Amino acid sequence: MTEPHSDALVLFGATGDLAYQQIFPALHAMSRRGRLDVPVVCTSRQPSTVDQMRQRARESIIAHGELDRAAFEHLSSKLRYVSGDYQQPATFTELRRALGSAQHPLFYLAIPPNLFDDVVAGLAASGCATGSRVVVEKPFGRDLASATALNHAIHRSFPEGAVYRIDHFLGKEPVQNLMYFRFTNVFMEPMWSAAYIARVTITMSESFGVRGRGKFYEEVGAIRDVFQNHLLQILAIVTMEPPHDDSAGAIDAAKVRLLEAVRPLRPDDVVRGQYAGYRQEPGVAPDSQVETYVAAQVSIENPRWAGVPIVIRTGKCLADTFTEVRVRFRRPASELFDAEQTGDPNEMVFRLSPDVMIGLSARIKTPGEGMVGTSAQLVEHHQPTDEMRPYERLLGDALRGDHTLFGSEAGVEAAWRIVDRVLGPDLPLYPYEAGSSGPAQ
Repeated sequence: MTEPHSDALVLFGATGDLAYQQIFPALHAMSRRGRLDVPVVCTSRQPSTVDQMRQRARESIIAHGELDRAAFEHLSSKLRYVSGDYQQPATFTELRRALGSAQHPLFYLAIPPNLFDDVVAGLAASGCATGSRVVVEKPFGRDLASATALNHAIHRSFPEGAVYRIDHFLGKEPVQNLMYFRFTNVFMEPMWSAAYIARVTITMSESFGVRGRGKFYEEVGAIRDVFQNHLLQILAIVTMEPPHDDSAGAIDAAKVRLLEAVRPLRPDDVVRGQYAGYRQEPGVAPDSQVETYVAAQVSIENPRWAGVPIVIRTGKCLADTFTEVRVRFRRPASELFDAEQTGDPNEMVFRLSPDVMIGLSARIKTPGEGMVGTSAQLVEHHQPTDEMRPYERLLGDALRGDHTLFGSEAGVEAAWRIVDRVLGPDLPLYPYEAGSSGPAQ
């Protein structure tokens, strides 16, 4: 059954930071490509006018790229504005009026989770929710209990099939290519298991700190900010079983099965760290116990991955900025030529940012009389930077009703189960110097 295309986009929190940093530039890009053909109703609790909203959109676009005059004029012509208290029925009555004849609007909740209840209840009571979809921005709760409660609150007004949980990381071209590469190359499946793989390391390293967002970071920390969502999604893509087909439902089911096979993290599995100087950041408590670094050894309890150590690590103020998956293979059962097993084993590396690269290292013979080898990059492919930003891609998919790049209720809750035991401040917190590779532990 083909999903109807949304006939309006309603942006809650239009005066907020997310709209300024991501959504208005994405709408401008969609307009430039001729892909924005629905009215955009901006809403906020702050009094404003549609002209002021157009000006804010213009400033946002200029701050994040080059303004295309024709594209911006088209976007401006689509903008509407509704302001009001989200607890007042009159706000949603006015929203229904602004939607006009639209029967399948897409509601984007770019607002704090504590406002979700009021908004989804108001949408349902006003009749706006009927036949519509809703986009929910991460974080999806703070732990398993709050994520479950959040899902229940949304489901009071929207069925699961109408809910789009957005994680911009899944909209990045290199992340999609990781899945494509795995399941379209015949040589991958035979060697993609514990029989051939010795270790998997997933790293998101950032050389910068919290960049003035200390107050926000105090609420999340590294585990909630990127580990529970971005990095566990990469883990699922790298290690899940082949989906039954390429439908959104089949891909999500494969991811969920993998996440459910991950043993929940225990304190001994995790090292938390905090960079020197974090407590001097604006908005950070002087005795903060929030981690800016986390490394965890993950165990997948299924036949394909049993016994393979998988390390996931992320941190701020580290030596370099990059995201990659590094897969180290086992050595040959018989070291025919390198009897002492010297040199590096084979590795496959997927570099996801800032440069995009897939590489395979192998042993080759060193020129000379002896059968002595060295490691060489046998295969290396660099991709150009993705011209379509994640939010543009994901907004377009949500308007079309394509769930492929969005998270499900089951997937979100499965990911929280993995980290739920290690979220508290009771775990040790080790200091590390800015520019280092993290705490020695």
